[in-house]
Amino acid sequence: MEYYELHPENPQLRYLNKAVDVLKKGGVIIYPTDTVYGIGCDIFNKAAIDKILAIKNDGSSKLFSFVCANLKDISSYAKVSDYAYRTMKHLLPGPYTFILPAARLVPKKLWSKRKTVGIRMPNHSASLRLVEVLGNPIISTSTTNRKGEILTDPYEIKNIFNPLVDLMLSSGALSSNPSSVIDLSMDSPEIIRKGAGDVSMFA
Repeated sequence: MEYYELHPENPQLRYLNKAVDVLKKGGVIIYPTDTVYGIGCDIFNKAAIDKILAIKNDGSSKLFSFVCANLKDISSYAKVSDYAYRTMKHLLPGPYTFILPAARLVPKKLWSKRKTVGIRMPNHSASLRLVEVLGNPIISTSTTNRKGEILTDPYEIKNIFNPLVDLMLSSGALSSNPSSVIDLSMDSPEIIRKGAGDVSMFA
């Protein structure tokens, strides 16, 4: 595993470019978000997605969401209602995952049984820059141990995932509180998970 420590406010572009090179070659990376560390790959690389499924030891993609660079980007990969657009414009970038109907551009392997997808737009310059440079979304699924507990210490993550992923971007110890998950795919919003971020407007 290649391992790089990012500057907390101005992540080094050379390290981000190395991560993008890995993604373009079908590799898997670990990267920081505004909540927890994510395991990611290019959403259009089937072999890389299968590798993440093997790492997570999960036969489905139910834990997957993906990171988009901006609201325009989101509308390319999900069907966004007027209400959903206003909501996301108000809250993003931020610690939320929004469930939306999948657009055709998204590989069906990432669709839920309800034909929805999870969308992230973290308030973290490194993760957003990765997506911008790559040119399309990347997978976001949390780094956990075998018990399903979220890992926050970059050195512990490095030791556990060293033989499993190709590169890690470290941004110090992160929170163990994942994003809040809000389903905007139906007529009224539904709180799926209360995590980081205020969800009072949906209660």
